[in-house]
Amino acid sequence: MTATPLPSGGVCAIILAAGEGSRMKSDLPKPLHEVCGRSMVMHVVHSLESISLVATVVVVGHRAPEVTAHVQLNAPEWARIQFATQHDQNGTGDAAAAGLTGLSADISSHTSAVLVMPGDTPLLTSHTINRLITEHMTSKSAATVLTAVLDDPAGYGRIVRDSNGNVVGIVEHKDASPDELNIREINTGIYLFDFELFGPALKGIGTNNSQAEYYLTDVIAVLASTGHSVGSVIAPAEETAGVNDPLQLAEAEREMLRRNAAC
Repeated sequence: MTATPLPSGGVCAIILAAGEGSRMKSDLPKPLHEVCGRSMVMHVVHSLESISLVATVVVVGHRAPEVTAHVQLNAPEWARIQFATQHDQNGTGDAAAAGLTGLSADISSHTSAVLVMPGDTPLLTSHTINRLITEHMTSKSAATVLTAVLDDPAGYGRIVRDSNGNVVGIVEHKDASPDELNIREINTGIYLFDFELFGPALKGIGTNNSQAEYYLTDVIAVLASTGHSVGSVIAPAEETAGVNDPLQLAEAEREMLRRNAAC
């Protein structure tokens, strides 16, 4: 069978699925927990169905063989699945860097943007991802962040804007000042980056934070501080909620059942 040619100027998606997910209190790897009969990581893969994908890199780490085997068995051909391994849990920036390292020269030459997303957002829709891509391509920003507005943003990274409303950074909850904790616009962990700028910006981040990890969020400040524009798209909060424990998994199941009933 002849392989489908790679799209020119397409999107490379990086799905971060390397975490242990200890709060799930389960022997099952976190990305493999199911919502309405489909694993969370596969819900994320299927949210990409309408995108011109060059490749989908699933970054694995904790119990990598199980996650890899599951995705290989269930992923559709159009997703162009590849795998990368985050050997040590050094943060989301490190995981995204691992995702980039495995790209071949052929894939890189066809890629214009990198979509980075967590593997635990099963309620994300193709419509919202397409809104993010459209805004990014139209504005020609160096990065575009998917955000949400919450009544109670506790625990989430906050979107920091300048006096003109431009995104200039993201501060994690544990590192936020009292004023920053009052911000209700939060980071969803979903971003679109210009491919040529993303790698160099990743190399500019460090571990000077409360977790001593490489935060992917710091890439936004690196780009903004060097004069690049950073855009944003506000998404429905219920779509972007991550699943970190059994209660949130049950809530995601209820929301998915509600959607299915409304169809």
